[in-house]
Amino acid sequence: MGERVLMIEDDAALAKLVGDYLRPLGFDVTAAGTAAGGLAALGREPFAAVLLDVMLPDLDGFEVCRRIRAGSDVPVLMLTARGQDEDRIVGLELGADDYLPKPFNPRELLARLRAVLRRRTPAAGRSAPLRFGRLEIDRDARIARVDGEERALTGYQFDLLAALADSAGRVLGREALMEKVGRDTAEAFDRSIDVHVSRIRAAIEDDPRHPRRLLTVRGAGYVFAKKQDED
Repeated sequence: MGERVLMIEDDAALAKLVGDYLRPLGFDVTAAGTAAGGLAALGREPFAAVLLDVMLPDLDGFEVCRRIRAGSDVPVLMLTARGQDEDRIVGLELGADDYLPKPFNPRELLARLRAVLRRRTPAAGRSAPLRFGRLEIDRDARIARVDGEERALTGYQFDLLAALADSAGRVLGREALMEKVGRDTAEAFDRSIDVHVSRIRAAIEDDPRHPRRLLTVRGAGYVFAKKQDED
């Protein structure tokens, strides 16, 4: 059996089209036509990823994403006909791993789905966690901890943090950062990366408004502080 994917989508024709496309490629797709049905399915059985429509008949996808994130770190890829930047930013702020506006090319959906799944799969072999004062970044477990306490990050946010930490002390421009995490460098020119950096700071900084670990270099990009002033 392939990777189990839950698609929460009220357009039955689209859900069937996506299922028919993904199943021969090694995915076991379960469809739910309502938010309630999708949340119930998640409560009954494990899934490797969720494809989540924003416009659902009983509850909007943003609220569904919020409820999923309250109890699970399963990767969430949001699908919506609403392509405005603000909608995408809201989804990312609520913990979605990625966002794909409709209509979409099935091949792009496949590429993005595989990308969010890769971020949840530890690489072969073991590597020592990165440690910066009270912050520990465990790349094998894909967990960031402060004072031993796990901090909530999506898979994409963890990849951004790890890429910056691996280059600690060196400024990374947005395009270079996108390349390091395997994303389209065109994303460097929209606001989504700023949202992710803000969420990372909220997770790992004592005072996100005055960060000590993840710093912005105006006009150049971001830098992870090699030496940090820890309490």
